[in-house]
Amino acid sequence: MEELHSKALAYDQLDSLKDFRNQFLIPTTSDGKEVIYFCGNSLGLQPKQVSAYITLELEKWHTQAVEGHFQEPYPWFAYHKLLKKPLAHLTGAYEHEVVAMNNLTTNLHLMMISFYQPSPQRFKIMIEAGAFPSDQYAVESQVRFHGFDPEEAIVALKPEPGEETLRTEKIRQALETHADSLALVLLPGIQYYTGQLFDMQTITAATHQVGAKAGFDLAHAIGNVPLQLHDWNVDFAVWCSYKYLNAGPGNNGGIFVHERFARDTSLPRLAGWWGHNEAERFQMKKGFQPMPGADGWQLSNVNILSMAAQRAALDVLQEAGIQNLRQKSIQLTGFLEECMQHTDPEQKYMKMITPAQPEARGCQLSLYVLEKGRYLLEQLTAHNIMVDWREPNVIRVTPVPLYNSYSEVFQFATILKAVLTS
Repeated sequence: MEELHSKALAYDQLDSLKDFRNQFLIPTTSDGKEVIYFCGNSLGLQPKQVSAYITLELEKWHTQAVEGHFQEPYPWFAYHKLLKKPLAHLTGAYEHEVVAMNNLTTNLHLMMISFYQPSPQRFKIMIEAGAFPSDQYAVESQVRFHGFDPEEAIVALKPEPGEETLRTEKIRQALETHADSLALVLLPGIQYYTGQLFDMQTITAATHQVGAKAGFDLAHAIGNVPLQLHDWNVDFAVWCSYKYLNAGPGNNGGIFVHERFARDTSLPRLAGWWGHNEAERFQMKKGFQPMPGADGWQLSNVNILSMAAQRAALDVLQEAGIQNLRQKSIQLTGFLEECMQHTDPEQKYMKMITPAQPEARGCQLSLYVLEKGRYLLEQLTAHNIMVDWREPNVIRVTPVPLYNSYSEVFQFATILKAVLTS
């Protein structure tokens, strides 16, 4: 382990992003010690500048009240536009293709109203059998809403026997099998449980070849890996902002809608006044005229305090750069994997179910615990290490390149080995 320790110190010394840790508030124990926080895939840490960004809007509310909607700096009427540039950068989109609004599941329903238009012949939605429950429930309810039986209308893909992740080839085969009856493919960018990064470009192209729409849940992908949604020709995507975007618990989600649909007013949608023609919004006229692009799917004015927190977090991500973060993420997660190989070389206690190929994962390793189960989690917690437990027996470890270090990864491995062998 001494060699790994030296390697961790050397990596930290050369890390061009190491100072970004100082821009975050690190949780501490009752005696003031910083915890080792590997839960960024559940809730990202708070950027220090969030407080100042929110305070600015609170002061505007105090001094300007309703006039804050139109007064500088940052008029509330157009506040959502401040987030467009960083979101477009993170998703590989044009600014008019993205907007921050609502939460993930609300946005998913709004997107399916527009992009899931079943017919008696084409009515199936393809998902993965292990999809996050919220996505499963949303899909099931949409299918029932249109009068179909979920048992017939939902195609749930499972990995091959003995495997943990879905092969792209298996997805392609399923697309061909259901080519004549498929209306929508909805998959994650990164699978929450295994940490698998899906080949969104290939899947989208194959989906379009069979005449279906392609949508993605990017909850665990945005801010984690570089995306090129426009060039990949993805039809739509949704995300939350409280994981790798570090925008705070339950904060606003967002959507991507490809510019092919920017001015397609024939698409059915559930309308709200914030999606209506901005120039006439306050004329209170009848007749919905959707804004071009993703803005046309907005329902209501946004929660400014939440958006201020998200703007603060996005500013940090913009400064760091998603390509730089990805470069460190590959090395940092790879170092974690190397440490795990030394910690449990014979896989007596656990096995990694996240893909070993760096291009097929983000900054998460999921460890399937074979022995000691929750005892292991309790002991890690007792040693001030915060990881995430997912039933029935998986520990998700997420070293986030913005605020985690190589030395923390080594400390985690050292403590884990001591617990396993005690």
